[in-house]
Amino acid sequence: MTSILQPLQIGKHIARYPIIQAAMAVRVSGAKLAGAVANAGGVGMIASLGLGLDSPYFNYRKKSTFFTANRLALIDELNKARMISPHGVIGVNIIVGTKDYPVLARTAAAHKVSLIITGGGLPLNLPEYTSDFPDVALVPTIANVQGVRLICETWKGRYNRLPDALIVENCQQVGGHFSQCDSGSVALPIQVNVPGFSIGLVISQVRDYLAREMGVSIPLIVTGGISDRTDINQMLAMGANGVQMGTRFVTTIECDAHSCYKDFHLRANPEDIVTVPSPIGKPSRALRNSFTQEIMADSPQQRRCIANCLETCLFRDQGKTYCLLNALAQAARGDVEHGLIFSGANVSCTQKIISVAELMADLTAQS
Repeated sequence: MTSILQPLQIGKHIARYPIIQAAMAVRVSGAKLAGAVANAGGVGMIASLGLGLDSPYFNYRKKSTFFTANRLALIDELNKARMISPHGVIGVNIIVGTKDYPVLARTAAAHKVSLIITGGGLPLNLPEYTSDFPDVALVPTIANVQGVRLICETWKGRYNRLPDALIVENCQQVGGHFSQCDSGSVALPIQVNVPGFSIGLVISQVRDYLAREMGVSIPLIVTGGISDRTDINQMLAMGANGVQMGTRFVTTIECDAHSCYKDFHLRANPEDIVTVPSPIGKPSRALRNSFTQEIMADSPQQRRCIANCLETCLFRDQGKTYCLLNALAQAARGDVEHGLIFSGANVSCTQKIISVAELMADLTAQS
């Protein structure tokens, strides 16, 4: 069957293709990657976590400078992305569990970002931080209908608004942290290794809830394990409006990570994917290397907390796991054996480094 991908509208912003490039930290998806994706007709995303680490604004001897550095580095990155793609759809991903989450949300909104995607928790207060910028679309990441219900009912009651779109996470395939949807005293179930789990069922449940109880139709974007046009078509056939892809964009010329990081992905196979603990208290999917071997063996990590960035951190508070910022940054700088390399289940789908334009042309070609 011949099919043409339809545009994706999120709030007031329209991307030519229903493809969002996932945000990847630390500085794996920065301005170069986001700008290139936006130019190619997708939604380009900047990962806000740790942007300030390698910036001129951060002094490693003074942790207190990190949050200022992160804010200023985010402004710089947004300006660079806009220079690359003045009219494209560009967003920022912010982790709810970071201490500067409210500041980064306000900063992104004030600097003409198209949309904000959140992860790592339920963004129950997000509309408060962007209230002065109504054109900024708000897109929470969720794993199940319970999370959608909590967000929608809270936002409707407090702010008389609903999300502009939702990222629906396939926890059995997605790279990085798996959503557990913990929200204070309300513990929502994790969807990892659940017999009979179906992302199609989650899409159906979420769409039914939105129509039946909220009276709306909100774009649903699936993320996790999507690697090619066949996968995209499959998700759209299940009722999704678009997809979010991360791992495929790592092996592009414009990806902001070190070339060794990209090459490591090129050499990886599905059997190299491991699940490791994280200091935020959630499991995460990554590529096997010396670092993950140490983590899985519960070897003590000697590196200190470098930025005090998380609201709750097992490393800082209990001496468990590792410094997330340092681990991600080490890998992105090119130290692929002693850093953390997040990856989705589609790691073996690329054989060479190509441009974003080439990748997007392949993903969007009429099929």
